[in-house]
Amino acid sequence: MRRKPYILPIIIIAQFACTSLWFAGNAIIETLIVKTGLGIEIMGYVLSSVQFGFIIGTLVFSVFMVADRFSPSRVFMISALLASICNFTILSETISPLHLLLARFGTGFFLAGIYPVGMKIASDYYKKGLGKALGYLVGALVLGTSFPYLIDSITNTEEYSIIIKTTSLMAIIGGLLIGFLVPNGPFCKPMNTLKIKEAKDVFQLKDFKKAAIGYFGHMWELYAFWAFTPLAIKTYNQINLYSFPISLTTGIVIAFGGVSCIIGGLLSKRLGSYRVALTALLVSGIFCLISPLLFQLPAFVFIILWCIWGMAVTADSPQFSNLVAKAVPKKIKATGLTISTCIGFTISILSIELLSLLSTKISSPFLFPFLVIGPILGVYFLYQKRS
Repeated sequence: MRRKPYILPIIIIAQFACTSLWFAGNAIIETLIVKTGLGIEIMGYVLSSVQFGFIIGTLVFSVFMVADRFSPSRVFMISALLASICNFTILSETISPLHLLLARFGTGFFLAGIYPVGMKIASDYYKKGLGKALGYLVGALVLGTSFPYLIDSITNTEEYSIIIKTTSLMAIIGGLLIGFLVPNGPFCKPMNTLKIKEAKDVFQLKDFKKAAIGYFGHMWELYAFWAFTPLAIKTYNQINLYSFPISLTTGIVIAFGGVSCIIGGLLSKRLGSYRVALTALLVSGIFCLISPLLFQLPAFVFIILWCIWGMAVTADSPQFSNLVAKAVPKKIKATGLTISTCIGFTISILSIELLSLLSTKISSPFLFPFLVIGPILGVYFLYQKRS
């Protein structure tokens, strides 16, 4: 079966559109503080609720092998529609803290049917060059993550509803694109029965275990870096009496990560996913260690280096997904991707909450070295992969 050339662009566009929901709540955090009556601690709660919803969602999707037993395109479309509804409920005139957290939890839950399932759909079309395809796909995810911040940078605080309306509409369009224009791929191997034992046994596969643990180290750093980049920019402004626009700068830093995913995907064709992932993890680990020094640098140098860090921290993500996908049998590929993603996002909550706790006890520039734990773990297990 010949692959249709428009398939990958549609998957990329849909992934970008749907994952714009991820940071929609964080981009309007100041408005949510006013509406709910909570303090600045809401920043960690809002993102952790999405992460926790995503974790529960991936558990449900993986245990019941949803995307392996049913059409992944239909699963993607239905999940996108339901996630957009959860996101849209934030626009209620009166919103309690419980309502907000449940809305973000629901959004995260249905994102579990978008992010890993989107990778599954791509892997069903690309037997060769999957690392490159996933580079574009995860790049789209990262750009989608940055999009709410970019919208916020060009709208007024009073117009916060534009962010929620835009991201909800984008998710609906993205879901419909996949549902109606992307049929099951030529390498899709559906299962007719539920085999929970096979899902459990993926960790008996040596290559899967090593690639997955490397990915877990990457996830310890990634979302905490994104979540606390606004604080880093605010802190730099305070220390150096500068005026970087926080939302715009955050969006740019995250968006550069999307570009690096694409570059990493292209490099993986020549160097292999293993080398790309290892190099990116080493570079981001070095930035973790030297991060307190960055706050003493001139503004131009600080922002360039923070953007480079933003590129390094994401460039390995699609390559880890490629390594994981290649390490499991085709018939449970979606399950392997979803299980590793589930555990990775659980770890991301731990690092986010650790930095949230430490932010009340130590100076902000000294928060980021704690993220080096993840790169150290990831690099160690990637080196083990050679044996």
